[in-house]
Amino acid sequence: MAAPSCSALGVWVRGSWQRLGDLFTFVSKPLCSTAAASRPLDAQRLAERLRAQKQEQKTKKPVPTNPVQRRVQELLRFTEQLQRVHPNVLAKALSRGLIHQDKDLVVINKPYGLPVHGGPGVRLCISDVLPVLAKMLHGHKAEPLHLCHRLDKETTGVMVLAWEKDVAHQVQELFRTRQVTKKYWAITMRVPVPSAGVVDIPIIEKEVQGQERHHKMTLSPSYCMDNGKMVRVRTSRNAHLAVTQYRVLSSTLSSALLELQPVTGIKHQLRVHLSFGLDCPILGDHKYSDWNRLAPQKLSACILKKLGLRQSKARHIPLHLHACQLTLPALQAGKEELNLVCKPPRYFVHTLRRLGLKMPSRDQNGDKEATHSGAQ
Repeated sequence: MAAPSCSALGVWVRGSWQRLGDLFTFVSKPLCSTAAASRPLDAQRLAERLRAQKQEQKTKKPVPTNPVQRRVQELLRFTEQLQRVHPNVLAKALSRGLIHQDKDLVVINKPYGLPVHGGPGVRLCISDVLPVLAKMLHGHKAEPLHLCHRLDKETTGVMVLAWEKDVAHQVQELFRTRQVTKKYWAITMRVPVPSAGVVDIPIIEKEVQGQERHHKMTLSPSYCMDNGKMVRVRTSRNAHLAVTQYRVLSSTLSSALLELQPVTGIKHQLRVHLSFGLDCPILGDHKYSDWNRLAPQKLSACILKKLGLRQSKARHIPLHLHACQLTLPALQAGKEELNLVCKPPRYFVHTLRRLGLKMPSRDQNGDKEATHSGAQ
């Protein structure tokens, strides 16, 4: 690491003297007071302030020089800030990423790191700002929007909202009966074999025993190998039918861009099928890259080199799973189906370029007449 320059040192010294001057002013004023009883309280405040400054200096991290590491840290700060902003600010940001709007539906581009529903540790979520977003789009007398489906906190892309509760229930029924076509893009470690196919393996939630006991979704296959023969096993009644179509859009020796089409909608289905079914975990999936432990994803030396990262920084890599396209059947007679396409976020595109993967053309993705949103 290069030694600090004289100018930087001068700035540090001036900043330090400024802080010392502030502390001197803070201390000197109460000491000049005639109220002797206030002195112990002032000393306590001074000690707390000094401890806080010392802790701040310990936790302050240097700005990385590597552009990839800077983008990773910027995305991390962005996701943390999303939980602290005012609901009006978040609603305004969502309105800028509007994909489609009509008298029945509003379709937004869900950003990374924003949960759909509240829960433990969640300060702000999409459902919290739906009343504000409705007023921004439809005036102050507008009723709150309604959620039609959900995406994981780390997943980006197309998300459908409805103006009326009845319409929301209608769309939810379309999802439940598998009449909605959903397509995702995912950047994976390794390349699946074969390059296109269907993963039809039930999924079940289980508790992982170990140093950190936790729950994960995992495979519950209907067949297993017994003395070289494939035999059918009894399926658990808690297992859920899960079917995922996939195809490789672009690949290198160490990574691939996949198009995924889930036929069913089980929790974490795509992540489980790719990691445990195809042995190709999604880049940035720190939960499902290893069954036995909760730890940052272990990346190959080739991927680390292309991304310009060290393994110690891999924990900051976001999940590269994007809901790129959604096709809704006509909600009313005489109307056409609604085809919605959302471009991937900038970090997704940057990773494609770094890994040497090609972005599919519009013709390849079949979205010539689709509605697009801008990249995040």
